[in-house]
Formats: sequence, C-alpha cells, structure tokens
Amino acid sequence: MITHNEDIKAKDLGGGVTRKVLTYSEKLMACELTFEKGSVGALHSHPHEQIGYVISGSFEVEEKGAGKRIVRAGDTYLIAPNVEHGVVALEKSKLLDVFTPMRKDFIQ
Repeated sequence: MITHNEDIKAKDLGGGVTRKVLTYSEKLMACELTFEKGSVGALHSHPHEQIGYVISGSFEVEEKGAGKRIVRAGDTYLIAPNVEHGVVALEKSKLLDVFTPMRKDFIQ
C-alpha cells in the first residue's frame, strides 16, 4: 500500500494541532501531527504502544514517572501502553507517531 501525503486531509484538533492518519492496518498505524509553536498535546493515556519520531522542530515531552525531556528533529521516544504522556511544541514542529495496535478512535 502506498499513501500520498498530499491526498490526505488534515484533521484540525484545535489549539494549533492537526493530524493526518497516513496509513494503517489492524495492527499498526502511522500518523503525522503538526504543531504551531506553544501548541499542547495534553496529558493522556491509551492502551496502544507508541513510538514518536520528531520530523522537524522540538518538543518538551512529559511522561508520567519519567518527568519532562526535550526532543528535537531526528529524536524518537517510546510510550508504553496506558502511561500518561503529553507534549508541548517549543517551535513550529512535526511528529510522526506510530501506534500498535492501530487507533480505531482516529478513523471513526
């Protein structure tokens, strides 16, 4: 399967954040998130394992039990299932988030 980014409409999540669901199967999903400077991905948790890759910009990532850390373009982070986490964009930034299993709530 090939998905062309230009063919995917971004969903406005509010507060300067948009999300594109790039491609997925029942077991795996890739999403692109764009953040304006200062935008917040509020603290939350979900039953999915998640890897985040910073495409551009930088973020302060907060993970319950691990505190806050700064990540920049080229950095990755891993979030275990059901661990509370969130981000703040320190500048205009873009993330690639990969989830397993896929996030059904993102396509409903």
